[in-house]
Amino acid sequence: MNLKPNEIERKVYRNMASHFADRLCDAVKKRKTSLIVGIDPVYSRLPKAIKSHRHMNDEYDADAAVDAIFDFCTQTMRIIAPMVPAVKINIAFFEKYLWEGIETYYALITEANDLGLEVIGDVKRGDIGHTAELYAAAHLENPELAGLEDTLAPDAITINGYTGTDGIEPFAKMAEKQGKGLFVLVRTSNPSAAEVQDFTDAQGIAMYEKVADVVARIAYEPARIGKSGYSSIGMVVGGTAPEVTTALRQKYDKTWFLVPGYGSQGASAPDCVRFCKPDGTGALINASRSIIYAYEKPKYKEQYGDDWKRCIEQAVIDAKVDLAGAMQTLI
Repeated sequence: MNLKPNEIERKVYRNMASHFADRLCDAVKKRKTSLIVGIDPVYSRLPKAIKSHRHMNDEYDADAAVDAIFDFCTQTMRIIAPMVPAVKINIAFFEKYLWEGIETYYALITEANDLGLEVIGDVKRGDIGHTAELYAAAHLENPELAGLEDTLAPDAITINGYTGTDGIEPFAKMAEKQGKGLFVLVRTSNPSAAEVQDFTDAQGIAMYEKVADVVARIAYEPARIGKSGYSSIGMVVGGTAPEVTTALRQKYDKTWFLVPGYGSQGASAPDCVRFCKPDGTGALINASRSIIYAYEKPKYKEQYGDDWKRCIEQAVIDAKVDLAGAMQTLI
């Protein structure tokens, strides 16, 4: 294989036996925030400066649309990389464009890696047996196939663990082998989550609590605990239902929580930082639309006009300040 020097360095780094949870701890402490940014690009909401480019001005042309989305995402990541520890890239916004979108998704993983960001692939895969093993290989294993040597898989992915241990363990094994991580859906942030996830059995145990117990049993195997004391297997727990999920932080002290809901979904900073420990570790608080489309908000447009990059930068700064203020209540 003929790799360029930076590709060799990238490949070596990703094959090191480093521990995902330890890398997260280092990244959160270095950036001094639990905030991460979700990359959920929609062509119609891209900045006018990008959509009006003569090679990217056709929403119904796959090449033009994908080029515009890639340009927007790479520029956005360059803005936020010095300020946050990680990005969460939602594959659904790329799958819409079929093979061209998937190529763009993996290209953005490489871009994010080169910027020093931890990358969470929001793929929400879930199955059992050989199918789960193949999903795990597709989304967590750095490929060594000819022609794909410089392609990277994410540092971690989201999965749906409602099939039980059989649906989590294949992903956990691959993550452990690759020095990567998982975030398993436990209690989501959508309004109707309670309809199913809060359903209780005869003993009063909610379904999401049972799923959390299953995840913890897998996560707390000794080989999956890093030097930081955290497992590489985490949980997705939304910030929008504090009354039913606050106890999870105390019960699962070795677990990283991926916390959606902050910003556009209505969860406040105090709702979300309750999953952090006093040192700021333990939770990744995700904001997507409220950050990447900040240039649509009047308060930022009044400050920066059509300078969409400054709007995004300021939105990250404001979110960090908001979360830091809420963290003071934990210290």
